[in-house]
Amino acid sequence: MIVEHFPDRTIKVEGKTYLYFGGTAYLGLPTHKLFQKKLIQSITKWGSFYGSSRSSNIKLSIFNKAEEFFAKQIGAEASLTTSSGTLAGKLVLDCLSKTNAIFYHYPKTHPAILGTNSSPLFIKGKLHPNLLNDNKENIVITADAVLALEVEPTSFSFLEQISKQKNITLLLDESHSLGIVGKEAKGLFNTISNKYLVRKIMVSSLGKALGLSGGIIASDKDFIESMKSETLFVSSSCANPGYLEAYLQSQSLIKEQQQKLKENLDFLFNELNSESTLKFNKNYPVIYCENENIYDYLFEHKIIISNFKYPNYKGLMSRIVVTANHTKSDLQMLQNVLNKKKDAK
Repeated sequence: MIVEHFPDRTIKVEGKTYLYFGGTAYLGLPTHKLFQKKLIQSITKWGSFYGSSRSSNIKLSIFNKAEEFFAKQIGAEASLTTSSGTLAGKLVLDCLSKTNAIFYHYPKTHPAILGTNSSPLFIKGKLHPNLLNDNKENIVITADAVLALEVEPTSFSFLEQISKQKNITLLLDESHSLGIVGKEAKGLFNTISNKYLVRKIMVSSLGKALGLSGGIIASDKDFIESMKSETLFVSSSCANPGYLEAYLQSQSLIKEQQQKLKENLDFLFNELNSESTLKFNKNYPVIYCENENIYDYLFEHKIIISNFKYPNYKGLMSRIVVTANHTKSDLQMLQNVLNKKKDAK
């Protein structure tokens, strides 16, 4: 369906207003009046876009400021912003592909970090046998912090089972966790440890919970410095500087929105029928339902959710998304409608 405005807690379709529980703006920032005000002020300072290379002789100070802030917030030595999360993933993959490392991917890993010659991390529920042998080699494991169609953070306990002869680089996509998952909503990057991890790399879109135009890479200083000389990075446009400035100026607001989201989740899940086959986690703002009829059912009750074909998945994906901007009345209506459909699958 084509709409003529950005949907917030409601959406207008063909002249009719529906409650909207879709998208990825978990913190509700894109439509928040104060955030918009700060964004407009930042664009006035930095322009609508800066299309130059980061290697240009003219360098905007906001990039270093934002990247230092992100690194500290994420718990990494350094970070690097890009024009999109997908570009961030491709940059890292291209760089790692030049090494002699062997790639493995967690099931249903996002295409942005899926290497061309990557092997599955698990075969029939068990670790790939090559990860258990005593051959000394460098390996790269790619995984999402929270997989699509999942509501729990990915467990990395499997790292303990990998042969001690392997030098492990972990590439983690935090697009659906940064800003909403982990201690102080800082994501999972800083919580993953293993003495055989020689390097951790985080990539993420900034356009989900944080509502920004751009992507980010975070890792150790040496790796981030090496990324700056990558041909694709040098020849690409920057992240939007106005959005980065707005982010730095909106930290108090973001914390408020994170608290509102937590309160909304507590309210919704407190009396949501736990016996239904809806997949949810009381600390995560997405509910999944594999029954494609759920979309039509909710639509009949004046509720619209996300419903589309997602890469690497069979059928349509139905996502019910709660944001910080939803009211208790919105949530009560969703709760009532879902509880009535006890046969949801």
